[in-house]
Amino acid sequence: MASETATTRLESTTTASWRAGVAAGSLAAVVMGAMMVVQMRPVLEVAIPSMYGLTGGTAGFTIHVAHGAILGVAFAGLASALHFDLDRSLRSLGAGVGYGVVLWAVLAVVAMPVWLGAVGSPANPPLPNVNVTSLVGHVVYGAVLGASYPMLDGVL
Repeated sequence: MASETATTRLESTTTASWRAGVAAGSLAAVVMGAMMVVQMRPVLEVAIPSMYGLTGGTAGFTIHVAHGAILGVAFAGLASALHFDLDRSLRSLGAGVGYGVVLWAVLAVVAMPVWLGAVGSPANPPLPNVNVTSLVGHVVYGAVLGASYPMLDGVL
């Protein structure tokens, strides 16, 4: 005897949040990247591209912005999963700055040196790679991400 079971499947058809994450993350990465051109050029020209077996500042800047876009989507997803209200700009700015600090601690301080060591990069920093200039850059990334995300979430 066959039986049928009804199931309900909830699918989101809105793409605004992840699109806003891509846009805000890209914008934030461009701002941080501009700072890096002035303050940490070797990171853009050697370290970041060598993570993927590439060389040069154009490759480094492009990869940096791609990372920023992906991390912007992660910010949007995390805010959604935690039911974190980012409609108010100060709250979103604070969340973005906190997110930037966490990214710095996890990705720049630990993951990047491990990755660069694994691929044999000539720009392999020490582990942990505690660098105040990098921290400031990641705080700026988070601030721009947090400030721009609510505005873009309502538009895209």
